[in-house]
Amino acid sequence: MARLAQTHGLTDVQQEILATVRDFVDKEIIPVATELEHRDEYPQQIVDGLKELGVFGLMIPEEYGGLGESLLTYALCVEEIARGWMSVSGIINTHFIVAYMLKQHGTREQKEHFLPRMAAGETRGAFSMSEPGLGSDVSAITSKAVRDGDEYVLNGQKMWLTNGGTSTLVAVLVRSDEGHPEGTAPHKSMTTFLVEKEPGFGEVRPGLTIPGKIDKMGYKGVDTTELIMDGLRIPANRVLGGTTGRGFYQMMDGVEVGRVNVAARGCGVAQRAFELGVQYAQQRHTFGKPIAQHQAIQFKLAEMATKVEAAHAMMVNAARKKDSGERNDLEAGMAKYLASEYCKEVVEDAFRIHGGYGFSKEYEIERLYREAPMLLIGEGTAEIQKMIIGRRLLEEYRFQG
Repeated sequence: MARLAQTHGLTDVQQEILATVRDFVDKEIIPVATELEHRDEYPQQIVDGLKELGVFGLMIPEEYGGLGESLLTYALCVEEIARGWMSVSGIINTHFIVAYMLKQHGTREQKEHFLPRMAAGETRGAFSMSEPGLGSDVSAITSKAVRDGDEYVLNGQKMWLTNGGTSTLVAVLVRSDEGHPEGTAPHKSMTTFLVEKEPGFGEVRPGLTIPGKIDKMGYKGVDTTELIMDGLRIPANRVLGGTTGRGFYQMMDGVEVGRVNVAARGCGVAQRAFELGVQYAQQRHTFGKPIAQHQAIQFKLAEMATKVEAAHAMMVNAARKKDSGERNDLEAGMAKYLASEYCKEVVEDAFRIHGGYGFSKEYEIERLYREAPMLLIGEGTAEIQKMIIGRRLLEEYRFQG
């Protein structure tokens, strides 16, 4: 067992789940991850294995066939999976956010219809907020839903949809002005629709097209896509929670737990980078001794390990706060910001320790070097996290003059 990033106070069940996931990562993910990543190939065998382990239903309540575990357990599993290959954790994370939104905000019929199939991994979730021209400015969404009898007609273009091709259920955030007078704040006139579709690319249901995979620098294997709605008809009973105008709050709740999991991904990638760096430093010799015995390298290892430890502690704190029922947007923002920044720095130091070999596709660190930057922008950029943190601090420390 590695010395770094230990989590104290876990139950026997939590420890058993984590040991099982870590064993799966070491045996089934790490040996094949780099080869699959270089081919940009969807890791079907790995996903099937995680289905069998019950990971897709980890936080879904037991009454719907899930394991009913905490956010902390889930985040620690994500950390382990990202240590193996970050793309796999992305496949699970988007599914998990949709399941969480259904659990928290869905109608009884929606929960009973979707959650058992999601727990089994039969229905696979994705969620869609972003659009080509807006990035983190969610209030500027232009995709629209218009009521037509017992249905809504959706039109618009969405962007950066993780699992866009492989998913069968997409939670889509659009503007819906029904019942909201002109001048209503933008975030109060948004609705989340539960859109069922066939997996694949092209027209996956009438009025809904997934054009194809976006070619990315890293984060390969997982499919990232656009989503185009052109006269897409959705029944009114597929409005999440049954009421329009609640979509922004539902999505932000989902993204808040998603940020804990992006922090967990950063922790996992940083751990793997440290492992690769500390191993290589003991194998590579210069000037008659292993480079690990040079003070310059020891300093790097010390800084890397400290960052791994600090990021893990903040991620665990944010998860535990959410599990306790408290507001955790400050802690989740801090954890996501710190873990993603530290991940990038730890990966770069491991890359430097590898010297010229770090630039070779033969070495795993090359893949990590391309993956780490995604964490700086996923689930809200580092700059957005700092805005959230700053606003919350001003709320907590309001000057009473």
